[in-house]
Amino acid sequence: MYTPPSIETVKRATAAARSYFRPQYFGLENVDPSQPALYVCNHTIYGFLDGPLLFQKLYEEKGIVLRALGDNAHFKVPLWGKMLKRGGSVPGSPENCTQLMENREHILVYPGGGREVAKRKGEQYKLTWKTRTGFARMAIEHQYPIIPVAALGADDAYDVVWDAYDLMESKVGQLLLKNKRINSVLRGGDLVMPLAKGVGPTLIPKPEKFYFLLGDPIHTDRFQGQQKNKEVQWQLRKEVMERIESQLDVLRGVRDQDSDSGAIRKLLTRRK
Repeated sequence: MYTPPSIETVKRATAAARSYFRPQYFGLENVDPSQPALYVCNHTIYGFLDGPLLFQKLYEEKGIVLRALGDNAHFKVPLWGKMLKRGGSVPGSPENCTQLMENREHILVYPGGGREVAKRKGEQYKLTWKTRTGFARMAIEHQYPIIPVAALGADDAYDVVWDAYDLMESKVGQLLLKNKRINSVLRGGDLVMPLAKGVGPTLIPKPEKFYFLLGDPIHTDRFQGQQKNKEVQWQLRKEVMERIESQLDVLRGVRDQDSDSGAIRKLLTRRK
């Protein structure tokens, strides 16, 4: 039985990030605490900057404790994996998802997984979902509405200077990936994390403002009993992707009109 941390603990843990990134949230009226839902979100670089802020806001404003389905690779990292579990995350398997849905939990999922976290040059806010339709199948099977969530800001907090393509094009990288064990761990290069810079040459992220938009729920009752139909899975997946991409465009417009930045923030976050 999972016992969530207190909201006071969560607010203390996210206080510095909230002050630094000054997140803004839109669409909270689309969230019904009494109606468990599957929150499907785009993943941003490194995967740890904005997720806790979404968790904190829904917990404080709506009393919702998001249970995140995470890439298995996260839970193999010492300390980090334990911290995720304390925050309610579980490995993203069908069995774990089924258990959470049977318990009527609110669930957060990033279909892009580790590959979408391991951004490459020019991939800001790109949805890299490959052939994944599992979240659509689970939502249909358990009649969970899907809330598309767009997160803007974190991918601009870093500039990628070296990525998986650079590794795979190097002689060292080619030798490493010929090793079956290393290749398996790195999933053919998918889990090669980029080297990036934030403020100046440092790893301190630029103080970008973060924006979240929670869209209208996508109801799955029209697909009831069709969870094993691949065409239906792809149809629902396509609808969710298009909604997230559209919401990202909306947030870009909001950011362009946002004058509440301050001189230092504007100086450090100038985008090309």
